[in-house]
Amino acid sequence: MAAEPTPAVAAPTRERLLALDVFRGLTVAGMLLVNDPGTWSAIYPPLEHAAWFGWTPTDLIFPFFLFIVGITTHLSLSSRRARGADDAAIVRQILRRGGIIILLGLLMTGFPYHQFYLALPGGAVFDSRTAHLDTEHWRLTGVLQRIGVCYIAGALLTMRTSLKQQVAIVAALLFGYWFAMTLLPVPGHGLGALMLAQPDGSLAAWLDRTVIGSNHLWSQSRTWDPEGILSSVPATATVVLGVIAGRWVASDRPLLDRIAALAAAGAIGMMVGLMWHWSFPIAKNIWTSSYVVFTAGMGALTLATCMWLIDVQRITWWTKAPLVFGLNPIVAFVGSGFLARLLYTLIKVPGPNGTLIPAQQAIFDTLYGSWLEPRDASLLFAICFVLLFLAPLSWMYRRGLVLKV
Repeated sequence: MAAEPTPAVAAPTRERLLALDVFRGLTVAGMLLVNDPGTWSAIYPPLEHAAWFGWTPTDLIFPFFLFIVGITTHLSLSSRRARGADDAAIVRQILRRGGIIILLGLLMTGFPYHQFYLALPGGAVFDSRTAHLDTEHWRLTGVLQRIGVCYIAGALLTMRTSLKQQVAIVAALLFGYWFAMTLLPVPGHGLGALMLAQPDGSLAAWLDRTVIGSNHLWSQSRTWDPEGILSSVPATATVVLGVIAGRWVASDRPLLDRIAALAAAGAIGMMVGLMWHWSFPIAKNIWTSSYVVFTAGMGALTLATCMWLIDVQRITWWTKAPLVFGLNPIVAFVGSGFLARLLYTLIKVPGPNGTLIPAQQAIFDTLYGSWLEPRDASLLFAICFVLLFLAPLSWMYRRGLVLKV
C-alpha cells in the first residue's frame, strides 16, 4: 500500500515508479476530497457516488487504489525475489502487510469504541457517547479492511503464477461472481438477477447480514455493506488486473510500446466493461464484474497518460503535490480519517442558542458558509482539508521519510 523503494535495477524503473507514485497521489488526494466535504447536503454531482447503478468520477477512486496495489505488489515481490527472498519469506511479508492494513482499518472504524466525556477549555467538549461507536456496533468492514484482504488474496494468488494463469484467475473471479449474484436464489427474496437493484436484496447483502450481522455493517445501511464479504471476490480481481499491468509496466520493452499497449488495453477494458453493464450493471456498492473491468481499464489508461506526460514529454511541473501524497498514502488516509472523526463527530463546541455542534460544522459555517453558495463552500472546505495534509506530507517528502507497512 505504501510507496515501495525504487528497485536498483535500471534508471527507467525509477521513472516508471515516479509516474505510478503520481497516479497514486492523485488517487489519495481525490479520496480525501470526496470524503470530507463541508456539508453532505451540498455537493457537486461528480463528487458524489452514483446512487446505485452507473458511475461518477468519485466511484473511480477506490478501484484505482486497488489497481495500484496490484501494480506495486508485482514490483515489490519481483524486487524481493531479485534480492534472494524465498517463498516463505515473501508469504510472511504479504501476511504481515495485509494484517497491518486490516488492523489499521479496524482501529479507524472503531475509533473511539469506548465511552467517555471530557470537558475542554472554552466550553468545548470531547464526546464519544454516541451509541453507534460502542463495541456492540463496531463496523468490521471498511476501506482499509478491503484493501488488506484483497492485497493478501491477490498477492498469494499471483506470486507463483504465469500471465495465462493470472488471466484465468481474473476470469474465474469475475464470471464466478456474476453467476453467483444473478443465478443463485437469495433466501427470502428470489432469483439474484431480480434483486440487483435492491441494496438489501442481493446475495452479497444477505451473506453480510448472515455472517457479520447487522450491528457490524455500514452504519448508514445496516442491511448491506459496500465493503462486504462476497463483493471482495471481484475486488480481488481488481488487484490481480493491477498485477498483470505491473508485469507489463516492468517489462524490458521500449517505453513507448509499453505506454501504447497499456493505453490500448485500458480503452478495450473500458469498452468491455460498458458492454457488460448491459447484463450486469456497473455498481460500485456491490463491485460488479463490469465495474471491475471498466475501472481497471480506466486505471490503465490513466497510468499510461501519466507515464506519457512524465517519462516521454517530461512535463513534470505539476507532479510535486501528487507525489508527496503518493509516497505516504497510509499517512494521508489514516490521518485524514482520524482527523475527520474528531472534527465531524467527537469535538463539539457551543453553537447557536447554546447548543453543542460538531467543530467541523462551526468551522464550515464561520469560514465558508457565511460568504459562499452552499456547494462552493462545501467544495472549498474539502479542498482546504486536502491542502491541510499537503504541509506535513511535504515535510516528510523533503526529509525522505516514507512510512511503509
